[in-house]
Amino acid sequence: MIGHLILRLTIWFLLTSDVSLINIIIGVTIAIVLPRGYTSREKLTEWIKVIGQILVAILVAYKEAFEIILRPHKQEEIIMETVKLKRSPLLVFIDIFLITFTPKTIVVKHHEEEGSYEVHYIKPKGK
Repeated sequence: MIGHLILRLTIWFLLTSDVSLINIIIGVTIAIVLPRGYTSREKLTEWIKVIGQILVAILVAYKEAFEIILRPHKQEEIIMETVKLKRSPLLVFIDIFLITFTPKTIVVKHHEEEGSYEVHYIKPKGK
């Protein structure tokens, strides 16, 4: 609670560049009145896995970009990938971002009720 108040006041003072008494009162009032956001509590192990996936996705993106430059990809297909169960909206967003980050794939649609993503994938001729 106090940490949120200090963060909001710091942002307020950085935005206004004014530490007068009236501005402090306005800043404290706004910091208290602003609604608290919903935060989901993912496990630390989930976040460590996601950070590892981000690092791998960066390397894969460079590799795929060079493959597309050296050998143009002419074939494409739509594949279905399953969503990991009980993922928070933030982790689902990161999953979709990681799939779309690599040059050969893009998420076309997320089927929440079925628990899957529709992924458009390009591949070299003959594979």
